[in-house]
Amino acid sequence: MQVTLFADGGARGNPGPAASGAVLVSQHGDVIAEIGHYLGRATNNVAEWNALCIGLEAALERGVTDLKVRLDSELVVKQLRGEYRVKHPPLQPLHRRAVALLRRFAAVDIAHVPRAQNKLADRVVNRVLDAQARSAAEARE
Repeated sequence: MQVTLFADGGARGNPGPAASGAVLVSQHGDVIAEIGHYLGRATNNVAEWNALCIGLEAALERGVTDLKVRLDSELVVKQLRGEYRVKHPPLQPLHRRAVALLRRFAAVDIAHVPRAQNKLADRVVNRVLDAQARSAAEARE
């Protein structure tokens, strides 16, 4: 089964409140799953790597063997391809985790896409961040 994973991460402030989002889409264009995680205070890059990992795990849990990965983070794509080194210590374990997960698929195609083509995952990130902000505001009241 071929599936496309759209993954995105974001932080409001860098670092700041951060979240990761991943969306799995069937080859027919149907959304199979949306996964969002609030990370607390983190950087954009940590959120991007987490998004990739949660999306890969979700794909594996659903028995996906043929995966297209689409990210709007050029840095993550180039680090995955070995074009850039992963120098920042907090990113190194996330990189190792992603590489280990990627090895479990029979076929993987990783590509950078413009932000406009990653709207599904971006919406998940913003939904998680907005919900967290509302919860924090309610707790202060």
